Amino acid sequence: MFPCAAQTGMDEAIEVRIARIHPDSQLPVQGSDLAAGFDLRSVERVEVRKGTTEMLPTGLVLAIPPGWEGQVRCRSGLGKRGLILPNGIGTIDADYRGELMVLAHWIGEGDSFVVEKGERIGQLLFKRVPQIRFVEVDREALEGTDRGEGGFGSTGRF
Repeated sequence: MFPCAAQTGMDEAIEVRIARIHPDSQLPVQGSDLAAGFDLRSVERVEVRKGTTEMLPTGLVLAIPPGWEGQVRCRSGLGKRGLILPNGIGTIDADYRGELMVLAHWIGEGDSFVVEKGERIGQLLFKRVPQIRFVEVDREALEGTDRGEGGFGSTGRF
């Protein structure tokens, strides 16, 4: 059984102001009632050639509130076919006011992939951004861990 919204803090809605700057732009919508992300759509037909990266326009501009960030993530259906986001997750800072673009990179079969106008090209999620204050200390003042200086792959095979 799921806890009710009041118990989980889910009733806290943030307001994200959004402007359409293209006549064919569509507001982001959730694909289902419990979807974490909001689908983004391309306002242009764009061919993404093998091994290249293209910027897919959404025709949208956001005003994300301070203390929050937007995250653009790949749609799993496109990723399965070979259209991925080369940066993994794209961050939209609260002070960015340019057009929301989705970076797309083609690694799939064939010479290219055509993104059609109106096609869902990514998902937009929102995350809190904690206020961070760095405190400089000598290295010896940092707490030790079992891992220590073990880097890439040091905690297992992959």
